[in-house]
Amino acid sequence: MKKHTFLAFDIGATSGRAVLVILINGKFEMREIHRFPNNLLELHGKYYWNIYNLYEELKKSLSLCTQQHIVPDSIGIDTWGVDFGYLASDGSLLGLPRAYRDPYTEGAPEEYFRLVSREEVYRLTGIQIMNFNSLFQLFRAGQEGFASLENAEEILFIPDLLSYLLTGNRVCEYTDASTSQLLNPVTRQFEASLLEAAGVSPSIVRQVVMPGTLVGELTDALAEETGAGKVPVIAVAGHDTASAVAAVPAQDQHFAYLSSGTWSLMGIETEEPLITQESYENNFTNEGGIEGTTRFLKNITGMWLLEQCRKEWEKAGRSYTYPEIVQMAEQAVPFIRFVNPDDPRFANPACMTKAIASYCEETGQPVPVTDAEFIRCIFESLALRYNEVIRMLKEMAPFRIDRLHVIGGGSKNTLLNQFTANAIGMPVIAGPSEATAIGNAMIQARSAGIVSTRWEMRRLIAGSVHTETFLPQEEMSWKEVYERYIEIVKR
Repeated sequence: MKKHTFLAFDIGATSGRAVLVILINGKFEMREIHRFPNNLLELHGKYYWNIYNLYEELKKSLSLCTQQHIVPDSIGIDTWGVDFGYLASDGSLLGLPRAYRDPYTEGAPEEYFRLVSREEVYRLTGIQIMNFNSLFQLFRAGQEGFASLENAEEILFIPDLLSYLLTGNRVCEYTDASTSQLLNPVTRQFEASLLEAAGVSPSIVRQVVMPGTLVGELTDALAEETGAGKVPVIAVAGHDTASAVAAVPAQDQHFAYLSSGTWSLMGIETEEPLITQESYENNFTNEGGIEGTTRFLKNITGMWLLEQCRKEWEKAGRSYTYPEIVQMAEQAVPFIRFVNPDDPRFANPACMTKAIASYCEETGQPVPVTDAEFIRCIFESLALRYNEVIRMLKEMAPFRIDRLHVIGGGSKNTLLNQFTANAIGMPVIAGPSEATAIGNAMIQARSAGIVSTRWEMRRLIAGSVHTETFLPQEEMSWKEVYERYIEIVKR
């Protein structure tokens, strides 16, 4: 079998990577070529993404491939969702893209709902209401008189914007566009009425293309500068979670997934959107997947709580490796205190440990004192929150759910995986941790005709990666604890 090499750019909100996925004889191997930071840029009270720096890192990655005599068959880019850049009529980028953590959208949904009701927005889009969704970013930018919007002919979501910088060609990829709260998941068309209510012309968005579409080739200048040649760029599942879900090594549809990282995204893969009164009340989202599927899921604040605590401890001179963190959690007394990870106070607090302590105090629980107590509280709270969400999924899913696949960096957290299995009372299958890059590359492989369906992709992935299964333990104890947890979060 011919060897195929795919270059996957997987860019998150804190860092990015260039990963080679080499496919031969029905299996693949991976190699990281380059890793680079992606930092928020604050200018005059506004938060931006330095898209030009990301572009330079993509170029550097291509040059590194050339230096190692690697010629990729194609390139794919995935990133986080909702954010976008503004383009002028001549194709020039108007400033830097605003970042979803910019507080300018605080309170925007409630203001917008005076124009179009919350129920109608959800009915049209099926998207979880979150203040940083693209709809509310455009609405607030219009209220600000933001010059980039006032002079824009078009917006491009971040993966499409990076593809445009590489090729000079513009597309609007389906999975990333689906996170915007502007796209109707049934028609797969943008809802003009929502844009008009925000004071924005519907012409600012273009028709979507599906994952696997050819965007174009590297520009002549880039091909020469990097030595890479005219490599094709494929619009993969541009939203990183969509690429990750494509890499779930499942045998059939009877699974839920948990893409575990800074955010935890828990959901199921369905053939059609699920937009019901129950899904509205539970604030679930219908985002695009490969082959026209829907990722019916809920965003959960994930390891963000621990990451912020670790930063505070490091500033105080206490640094822990991940094995040390797990050991600390194991040694702490269990089931003493819990928090709701999605409480608004944890979104971006000045001090995460103080925010957790105040939550415990306000809900009548012992305040954590040691770092180990904070870690144990976070791990147990996440497992219990996962149980809360998977119970909702079981009630709404059109099929039974037999197991939970945990993918992404969090799949390497064996203690949290075991806690999760205990809490939900079903097997947890952990891995692959590199799901996003793998899914990105497999969509490129599908575009090249090497695999034909998502299930063929998944069989190939299952034969190439190691997974670990965690079976439920101490189920009765965790059931009792879950009832306590629900009482506490309702306070």
